[in-house]
Amino acid sequence: MSKKITCKTGLKKEIISKEVYERERELCQQLSRENGGKCGWGKCSECGVLPLLEKLYKGILVEDEQEIRELKKIVTRFGDF
Repeated sequence: MSKKITCKTGLKKEIISKEVYERERELCQQLSRENGGKCGWGKCSECGVLPLLEKLYKGILVEDEQEIRELKKIVTRFGDF
């Protein structure tokens, strides 16, 4: 890729299927619950998986800190983020 890329370069909806999106969100929730707010990749409070899933499925960028915290609260059901 010769052109400079940004977070919005090639931003499209449904890069991943709804099934994959829902499964991965559910997996994040399950692992967070089972492991006290973390999984093998690290702490939920520092993780970028949920914003990445939103980008790949919904075609939106979640970059605002408050939006990220709200997203993590909904999925992980932990309020300490």
